Amino acid sequence: MDGSQSNFRKVYADNAATTAVSPEVLGAMLPFYKEIYGNPSSLYALGQEAKAPLEEARATVAACLGAKPNEIYFTSCGTESDNWAIKGCARAQQKRSGKNHIITSAFEHHAVLHTCQALEREGFTVTYLDVHSNGIVDPKELEAAITDQTALVTIMYANNEIGTIQPIAEIGEVCKRHNIPFHTDAVQAIGNVHIDVKAQNIDMLSLSGHKIHAPKGVGALYIRAGLPVQTFMDGGAQERNKRGGTENVAAIAGLATAIRRATDSIDQRVARLTPMRDKLIEGILKIERSRLNGSQEHRLPGNASFCFQGIEGESLLLLLDMKGISASSGSACTSGSLDPSHVLLSIGLPHEVAHGSLRLSFGDYNTMEDVDYILEVVPQIIQRLRNMSPLWDAIQTGKVDYDRFM
Repeated sequence: MDGSQSNFRKVYADNAATTAVSPEVLGAMLPFYKEIYGNPSSLYALGQEAKAPLEEARATVAACLGAKPNEIYFTSCGTESDNWAIKGCARAQQKRSGKNHIITSAFEHHAVLHTCQALEREGFTVTYLDVHSNGIVDPKELEAAITDQTALVTIMYANNEIGTIQPIAEIGEVCKRHNIPFHTDAVQAIGNVHIDVKAQNIDMLSLSGHKIHAPKGVGALYIRAGLPVQTFMDGGAQERNKRGGTENVAAIAGLATAIRRATDSIDQRVARLTPMRDKLIEGILKIERSRLNGSQEHRLPGNASFCFQGIEGESLLLLLDMKGISASSGSACTSGSLDPSHVLLSIGLPHEVAHGSLRLSFGDYNTMEDVDYILEVVPQIIQRLRNMSPLWDAIQTGKVDYDRFM
């Protein structure tokens, strides 16, 4: 996407934060704003005209996950889905059996971490598993953390910052063997990996539309039939009495179109994005004292996260923006924080190195020419920032040594 008014490219490389609504998704949504605008809970014809597409969308989402339509609940976003799954299941387990122990990982999205912390304030205990330098949860360590009080395991499918993919099927098998409900935040994984909730022993799964070219403000939660989960939002009888509030039919129709489009083209997407990602990694790692964060092998096809010694990530992002490149230093949900990423700290990086991070994430509209432009611009900006950095001078003169982290 060349800028017609400037001498540099416009490159959007933050698809892990959000994506553009696709033309197909927008087209699927428009009728529900102007023509089929009835409330799907209404009995008259206009309402029922909206009810039928709502249930068709539910069936579509279910089919894309290997689930049944009655196991899909529509929400406002991935964060709501995470909150509902974790709080609803944990509280139900506590009420039924008295169990109050939750297992998660140290580098979950804050939608999971803050939810677990909220439950700790209610008296639950939480084990935060290490993810080590490769950003992967060890199923053996998970199994060792299980107690007779364990009520729930929640491990994200793919990390939103460093892109590492977890051994979900193995984790699901451990949980099944111990009869413990297993939830996964799959917001980043949808459309990038093949998911079958039954085959992988996933009891609950969260997803969000705006990561797969649907609009912001719509998500879904899969809850295995028969699993006790408390109601999330009181009100009307929508979503089988589990979540009150009039459904956003237009956005839900967009989500269904987006997830079908995304899951039908996973193999093609992986084949197209992986060479772009690998070329980017190879080129960036030629920069002195740079590192790739997390496993290169077990990684989303369009995600690459780096750290550069001697710079601040915020300055890097601002200078990239001036060159037309939209990127991030981690999760968009915490972009206002001055603290280093908890994800990077969880894989063992010191604050000084974690502060110099850069996440580049590609999607359906990126090209290899975008990669070439990034590889042209990033080294120049890194050098410019290092020329102004007292920390870089200290690193160069040997006063500070971070070599073991590279």
